[in-house]
Amino acid sequence: MKDLGKHMQTITDGISREDWALVEKTAPLIGEHPQPPIMEKTRIIGFMGSKMGKFKAYDGETHEAAHALAQAAKNGDGRAVINAFQALQTSCYNCHQEFRKPFVKHFYGTQ
Repeated sequence: MKDLGKHMQTITDGISREDWALVEKTAPLIGEHPQPPIMEKTRIIGFMGSKMGKFKAYDGETHEAAHALAQAAKNGDGRAVINAFQALQTSCYNCHQEFRKPFVKHFYGTQ
């Protein structure tokens, strides 16, 4: 998650400077983020249980929004970049609202 946060900050910087090449290069790092190691993934799936489908749906939204962001940046379309970035931020926010607190509490014992 820390890398994803850094990538989001890089994209924000790229948008502010209209550096579409940077945005295009960085967006896939979010949409195609690495999967956790198998042991960690197994623990996450066990924790999510019946909510795993919803969790994966949020991940799919994030992937689609990141792809749209990269395409808009490739086209040099600033308005489309901003709209796609908003969709990306919204997908992250929605997932965090639903899952972050219970996830952190379960795995790290803190909120």
